[in-house]
Amino acid sequence: DETEFRNFIVWLEDQKIRHYKIEDRGNLRNIHSDDWPKSFEKYMKDVNCPFKIQERQETVDWLLGLAVRLEYGDNADKYKDSTPDGAKNTDNTAKNAEPLINLDVNNPDFKAGVMALANLLQIQRHDDYLVMLKAIRILVQERLTQEAIAKANQSKEGLPVALEKHILGFDTGDAVINEAAQILRLLHIEELRELQTKINEAIVAVQAIIADPKTDHRLGKVGR
Repeated sequence: DETEFRNFIVWLEDQKIRHYKIEDRGNLRNIHSDDWPKSFEKYMKDVNCPFKIQERQETVDWLLGLAVRLEYGDNADKYKDSTPDGAKNTDNTAKNAEPLINLDVNNPDFKAGVMALANLLQIQRHDDYLVMLKAIRILVQERLTQEAIAKANQSKEGLPVALEKHILGFDTGDAVINEAAQILRLLHIEELRELQTKINEAIVAVQAIIADPKTDHRLGKVGR
């Protein structure tokens, strides 16, 4: 916004840069004048700004840098021992980023919580509570995310099967019983496939735990 830009320049000069004397700032303060761009261009030359009037982003950045430098020069004793706000929170930020770093695995509340979760999710118990916690995390990620739940709730549409194309392998002597046997065999194959899928998922979950370089599954300990 042109008006905001001009007000910003006037504010910088009045409050921070103060290159002109107060009585010499009239042309720059007259932000509604058609001659303001010329006054601004002259101002840029007077403060030795290296950018052109068309390069507004660069000009604003340079003028802000000049204002900060002058502000610091006027209040060096005030600012020299200041600590950036971000640096004050560095330690807390690091701790919050890794909330499990300072976790007390021997805390009874921690053990009770992990055990309660393991029982709720029907996860095999382990002597090391951290191992159980990692197993809980894997289960939650794989089964309890919104996407996993939505996928599980999707109804499965069956595909039509031509029984006559599937060879039973024996003959009961009754066409109806033969057809029932074919259906049972197909259902059994489907159950075996589902079982194989669960076995594969269990293998992946176990591999995810023992592949952690901090975990020595032979010792049943973590972080050693």
